[in-house]
Amino acid sequence: MSKKERISAILKKLKNSGTIDAEALKDLTEDEKRLIRDLHREKLTDESLDFLKELDADRDWKKVKDRMRPDRHRVKPIYKNVLKYAAVFAGMISLVYLFRVMLVSSREPGIAEDSIQLKTGDDRIEVIDQAGHQQIVSASGKVIAEQQGNKIRYEADVQADELVFHELRIPYGKIFEIELSDGTSIHLNSGTHIKYPVRFPDGHKREIYIDGEAYLKVAKDKEHPFLVHADAVTVEVLGTEFNISSYREDAEIKTVLIEGSVAMSNTYNTADNIVLKPGTKGAWNRASRTTRTEDVNVELYTSWTKGELVFRDTPFGEALIKLERKYNVTIKNNNTELAGKKLNARFSVEVEKIEDVLKSIEEIFPYTYNIKDDQIIIN
Repeated sequence: MSKKERISAILKKLKNSGTIDAEALKDLTEDEKRLIRDLHREKLTDESLDFLKELDADRDWKKVKDRMRPDRHRVKPIYKNVLKYAAVFAGMISLVYLFRVMLVSSREPGIAEDSIQLKTGDDRIEVIDQAGHQQIVSASGKVIAEQQGNKIRYEADVQADELVFHELRIPYGKIFEIELSDGTSIHLNSGTHIKYPVRFPDGHKREIYIDGEAYLKVAKDKEHPFLVHADAVTVEVLGTEFNISSYREDAEIKTVLIEGSVAMSNTYNTADNIVLKPGTKGAWNRASRTTRTEDVNVELYTSWTKGELVFRDTPFGEALIKLERKYNVTIKNNNTELAGKKLNARFSVEVEKIEDVLKSIEEIFPYTYNIKDDQIIIN
């Protein structure tokens, strides 16, 4: 059975039952599992099935790929390009994302799903070994970056005649760090995808694109503001430290400022532009398309960079999602009494396994659980 047929079968079951069967998802990648949940939440099951019936993989992938390729004269947000083309397919960004996942998965059969992948400007896929060392070269053979262990550092003096993007994909269960050519340092959390130029063009703003979570220390350059695009939200800075979280399944895109100053805006309402101060969180709601601010303990939003997972009055369902990302597992909660609980705990991911975490939470909220491979069921 092809991947298209498998996903169609899962969607048909979902349409008939109204619930997601964890067993049926076991052979899918984390991206595909996440998307099935997104389609269910957005009530797009019927449209998805219709879309898949009409799907011609080779023909339509070329169109999507061409439209996702950045124009060499003007930096365009990847998400806006994809959204524009998604309108051709009933206006559903989720389905174009599904199509992309299906094609990438089928075209790279030799690459493990849990590997860190770097896609270069000429569409090569480099697998990053966190215990290894390698040089990253351009299509012309020039060394443009060096990977040492858990970090890639781009050369500051890279010469480029055109705008060339790299894309880095961090799977669940891993974190990584990159240093851009301008000196900006970015820590990437589990399940994050980032797109950035090998070299920022002279005379233009510095722009990158993130889906997931990242902690940034932006190199100061008053002449060239730094812009982070996360779906419909843009965060603009001159030089500062902040955390941004924009996972697709989360209801909000959140920015927490640690140091400096940032402006947060969105494409739906240009008047909804806020400036954050240190210790403040700005959160843009995907459903209401409004932004709210509040004072927060920044440690709760940056502890992941130190290998910690901290929960403070965190809804149980939200805590499970974070555990899924951090430990690269799928968790199904059948215990309805836990839905209204809030968790307060701190875990060291580098020391404590998922079994240790589950046992610790069990002492707080009594429940039973079963673990089979990377599937966890809570009863």
